[in-house]
Amino acid sequence: MHKIEIPAEIIERSKRIRGSQPHFLDKIDLARTAHVIVDLQNGFMEEGAPVEVPTAREIVGNVNRICEAVREAGGLNVFLRYTYDPGEKLTWTAFYSDYSQPDQFAMMKEAFTEGAHHFELWPELDVQADDLIVNKTRFSGMIPGTCDLHDLLRKRGIDTLIITGTLTNCCCESTARDAMQMNYKIIFVADGNAAITDAEHNATLSNMKAIFADVMTTDEVVAVVENNRLLQSSAA
Repeated sequence: MHKIEIPAEIIERSKRIRGSQPHFLDKIDLARTAHVIVDLQNGFMEEGAPVEVPTAREIVGNVNRICEAVREAGGLNVFLRYTYDPGEKLTWTAFYSDYSQPDQFAMMKEAFTEGAHHFELWPELDVQADDLIVNKTRFSGMIPGTCDLHDLLRKRGIDTLIITGTLTNCCCESTARDAMQMNYKIIFVADGNAAITDAEHNATLSNMKAIFADVMTTDEVVAVVENNRLLQSSAA
């Protein structure tokens, strides 16, 4: 598991902007909340996988805890899958041609084409029939024309996202940043996301804490979900 370290000055800056309370998203409407699990696929999870993120295997228990809590409280779980789609209309030539060597492109294409072994979700995830599985062809799940996530969430009235997955500093951060700017409230789970190194992980947590999200641990997220479930049940 990552050693989590957010600089004190970032925490203090966040307090000045958002108030001194530990969390500013401790009151959420569970019927309008989705837990978005980013790219926990074989291609990122397996030992020796094309884009192996070893720490990602260590967060699965936390991700599953949040899945269960959200599901029982009436929220939605959405599993995103990074996808290479040769037939998409909005092609990503810059990334695959200019940012990647030919052998890297060939590896990504083989690994993350729909139906490939490495494309599939990690089998230890708690995926149930009522959960959504959504493919995306960019790091962010919120880019129009590359993923249906925003449309699916909007149709369900979702306004709050709990984000877990991998890589913390790539697809998870990209999705969180874009979603926040599209009027979603973001809870970013400190011990429910995984990067290659602690330094990369903590850099994203600092960005989230300073600007984009309410950063919580798994225990804190589960407590927020449970507390709001009880409050909303008693008010019904």
